[in-house]
Amino acid sequence: MRLRAALANWLDRLQPSETWLLGGAALLVGLLSGLGIWLFKSLIRLAHTLAFDRLGDSLAPLGSWTVLLIPVIGGLIVGLILKLFVGVERHHGVAGIMEAVALAGGRLRYWRIPAKSVAAAVAIGAGASVGPEDPSVQIGANLGSALGQFLRLSDEHVRSLVAAGAAGGVAAAFNAPIAGVFFALEIILGEISGGAFSLVVMASVLSAVVTQALSGTQPAFRVPAYAFGSAWELPLYVGLGLLAGPLSALYVRALYRAQDFFHHLRRVPHWLKPALAGAAVGVVGIFLPDVFGEGYHTIEAILGRVGPPVLILLALLAAKLVLTPVSIGGGFPGGVFAPSLFLGAVLGGAYGQLAEGMFPGLDIAPPAFAMVGMAAVLAGAVHAPLTAILLLFEMTNDYRIILPLMFAVVISLLVSQRLQADSVYTLGLARKGIRLQRGRDVEVLEGLTVGEAMQPSVAVLGEAEALLQALATLLRHRQHGLPVVDAAGQLAGVLTLQDIDAVPAADRDQYTVGQVCTRDLLVAHPDETIGAALRRMGARDVGRLPVVARDNPRQLLGLLRSTDLVRAYDAALAQRATLRHRAHQVRLGALSGATVDEVVVQAGSACAGKHVKEITWPPDTVISSLRRGRQVIVPDGGTLLRAGDVLVIVSERAPSGAVRQLCASPAETDEAAAP
Repeated sequence: MRLRAALANWLDRLQPSETWLLGGAALLVGLLSGLGIWLFKSLIRLAHTLAFDRLGDSLAPLGSWTVLLIPVIGGLIVGLILKLFVGVERHHGVAGIMEAVALAGGRLRYWRIPAKSVAAAVAIGAGASVGPEDPSVQIGANLGSALGQFLRLSDEHVRSLVAAGAAGGVAAAFNAPIAGVFFALEIILGEISGGAFSLVVMASVLSAVVTQALSGTQPAFRVPAYAFGSAWELPLYVGLGLLAGPLSALYVRALYRAQDFFHHLRRVPHWLKPALAGAAVGVVGIFLPDVFGEGYHTIEAILGRVGPPVLILLALLAAKLVLTPVSIGGGFPGGVFAPSLFLGAVLGGAYGQLAEGMFPGLDIAPPAFAMVGMAAVLAGAVHAPLTAILLLFEMTNDYRIILPLMFAVVISLLVSQRLQADSVYTLGLARKGIRLQRGRDVEVLEGLTVGEAMQPSVAVLGEAEALLQALATLLRHRQHGLPVVDAAGQLAGVLTLQDIDAVPAADRDQYTVGQVCTRDLLVAHPDETIGAALRRMGARDVGRLPVVARDNPRQLLGLLRSTDLVRAYDAALAQRATLRHRAHQVRLGALSGATVDEVVVQAGSACAGKHVKEITWPPDTVISSLRRGRQVIVPDGGTLLRAGDVLVIVSERAPSGAVRQLCASPAETDEAAAP
């Protein structure tokens, strides 16, 4: 707290602009992300050395079967770390970050990340079939969230720093800064946001610079140069995409089927389940040791023309497809990125070897198919095609394979989305009732109607109005578009700045609004939900919808703009926080039998601007929680109370009078004291 206060005083004296403050924060997040992931990778190497070199060599004289004990022991250690230092989490990995960005202003429980990182390093080092990328993203995102909360930034700025940290995590994990940027934009934020873009780029680039300074500039995989040799190969890459799509969809479903299976093992303690999953990995690892860990050495062998034969590749494909869901479902912390790349590499490698045998005249290089398969399966699993394409390009430093790579990625994505609408990240959120679109929870908006969010009184343009006059109206009202009505006042179309720009400037004085406006309209109805309207706007990428009556599609009732959606979304989240807060009060009263009351901290009161520990509360009184905007906070002695905070007070006696006096404004206190 003293450090935060000292920093706040220093910033107050310095008074940096918002741009300098956020830019400095993004650079610090990038620097810390690079250092944090380097340390995390070092922990993985240490855990692998202790597990397979030290412990494995000690057990080897007992027989080759003893290798199965390594992931079992690793699972026991991981289970105990998670039980003692982390606890139960609502969502794991990247899905939890996406939920926090969409619903909680990017505020993560960053104090858990050291224990989670150690557990993930032990899991990967002990051979669990998981990858290091999701933990790397968590490290970067939590650093961004922690810094944003430390600086007391707004929700929007905290979200941007979380995305910047996630980009730094991917950049450091793969030495791929461009892919890190698009990962943050496609997956974490859900859209390319102008305000966040520069912060994400700065953090990603600096994280990659730190990584290259500490570990070298080489790409993640060292591969020979391969080229797209002939147009006759393109149909073969189409076939690979058609195989990668169903494999991706099966992979996503298998992950959640395994989670359901372990969830229903209620007689097995939660901390013991990673050991159970480790036993399954260990048994298969006796016969197929390449299934242990993230499998990067196997991927590099396949890309380097020294990979296993087709039958072994198919066996590895089946084993990894089962053991990765088992590992994650059993509670091993880790990522789905590396297993996706592994599945794609073995699929593409086997497919390429078969194609080489069937078409010897095409001079086919199986490793090229392995590279394309990696991106295709990854894109189908995470539904982020740009991230997959750029990641493979940066990891291999090979541009010549980019054409079939893009083709196979798009085909795989379309097939995977047809078979499994949700990605490996969004499916878990959807099963909890959270459905994200453009980084926002559409389900939150299902409780609000268009009529509640729309602007009922809007300026309109007449069909016969001169185009230049309409342009002046748009500029005066600071609008990008307005509805157009006919002489009877009925909706005829919408005129936007894009419609005007399509007319040469020299000819605009010759046109009327009716000749230029768009008449093929998407509309909304006042009784439908905001979520339905948002999906309609997203399908055509429009920024406004005229709201019309259901019984008369030409009767204009108002206008729904994208800014109205943002306000409605914030209101819906605040409403959800209020309901959670009140449900918490009800549970407290029912369970404890104590008096539970809600008190608002007023501006200028004895509480406002003070820490909880600085206030003399009535005896036997506890602040259970406080609501601040959309946040629900469990306070401690160092929590600073602010005007507008809603406190939940629990006491064996009725505390409302004394507490309300502490939280009341000076005017209310004087009024209560008057005779």
